[in-house]
Amino acid sequence: MEKPATIIEPSRETPVYGEFDVVVVGGGPAGIMAASAAARTGHSVILLERYGFLGGAGTAGGLSTFCGLHAKVYGEHRRVIHGLADELLDRLEKLDGLSTPHLTINDGILAQAFDISSYKIAADELVVGSGARLLFHAYACGLRMSDEGVIDAVLIESKSGRAAVRGRVFIDASGDGDVAWWAGAPFEKAPALNGMLYPSLMFRINGVDAAAAGEAPWRTVERLMEEAERAGTHRFPRKKPIVRPQRNPLEWRANLTQLSTPDGGAIDGTNVDELTHGELQGRQQVLDAFTFIRDNTPGFGDSYIVDIAPQIGIRETRRVIGRYRLTEGDVRDCADFPDTIGVNGWPIEAHVAGTVEFRWPRGENPRGFNQLPFRMLLPLGVRNLYVTGRCASMTHDAQSAARVTGPCFAMGEAAGVAAGMAIDAGVDCADIDVAELQTRLERGGVYLGREVS
Repeated sequence: MEKPATIIEPSRETPVYGEFDVVVVGGGPAGIMAASAAARTGHSVILLERYGFLGGAGTAGGLSTFCGLHAKVYGEHRRVIHGLADELLDRLEKLDGLSTPHLTINDGILAQAFDISSYKIAADELVVGSGARLLFHAYACGLRMSDEGVIDAVLIESKSGRAAVRGRVFIDASGDGDVAWWAGAPFEKAPALNGMLYPSLMFRINGVDAAAAGEAPWRTVERLMEEAERAGTHRFPRKKPIVRPQRNPLEWRANLTQLSTPDGGAIDGTNVDELTHGELQGRQQVLDAFTFIRDNTPGFGDSYIVDIAPQIGIRETRRVIGRYRLTEGDVRDCADFPDTIGVNGWPIEAHVAGTVEFRWPRGENPRGFNQLPFRMLLPLGVRNLYVTGRCASMTHDAQSAARVTGPCFAMGEAAGVAAGMAIDAGVDCADIDVAELQTRLERGGVYLGREVS
């Protein structure tokens, strides 16, 4: 007798873990800032995170670099992400966890490398010091709605069992738009083939002789890889490798994998079978790439892999559809919005099959950043939810720019302040006083892009 394809679970009473004014799901850059900012409005806040540490792609994904803190403003490199980000960077500086910002992407824009362990500590201090409560090892797995378009509680699973976390305002910083999806908000997901951004698996190399490696070994690695492919001795999954020194020049980070399904499409970060395939494939790519670098690159002959990231780095899955969708035109034309809550200075960074394509702001001497509208945080059909980070309301191409850390910091801080305002005013998330939100953000040091910083 064939067994049914589903099983019926008995009904259950789920205990309420706690009731909070603001519930933030996801402890990446957007969630860190959202929880910290919301707590500083004087409301009770809990941040739910599935790992035992914060940081998202920067820690669990092994990224170890903040992209998007800077913009090239009329030809001059400037940091344009401020506010709570300043406090986080100050904490990292005190922990001796920051490198000097370095030029990246054909020397076109600055990025900020950091020490992963220091980031974990600094993020803890920022969130807890702001008054928010942290709950680690708690995996959000569903919702309970109290009314149409109104979330009552997030359901979580942990080693303590299943529980519910009630809230008044919710902030989806899950990266995959999980909360918005469960609540019924519309979303888009690019097709895996010729669509979705490909993930990577980061790793770090130790034991590098920096003096022997020379001034710019990342260019040497790229040249050697290209020569090996032309000679037919090797085939690499991705062009444009990134191999850069960390805080200690003995240690280098490597970003040169590209993870795909057997048919060549991008790994879907919402599909557990594909995630499993991506982890296995990624570690094999790491081994192959490192072996080539070690055996062929000056200064790397005695090096070794010191760390492979705990998880593959997902760049794109669901993009929630909100009241405004940021577009590629907005990014490349350095658009302004009356409801600006921060800026994005990172270019279009499309991880397509076999390589990475960059598209920069248009014009001879562009301003170099676009404003981020408050409306992109407002999912359609859900009244007490903000969506922030890489799953906010953006088209596929715009998301390839504004998904990076800097704009996620900005979106998260804005969502946290807005959550406190919505509770104080007793209104839906969309109905706060946006001008007052902008005033509060600027008072906290956030740069809204309304004049050159």
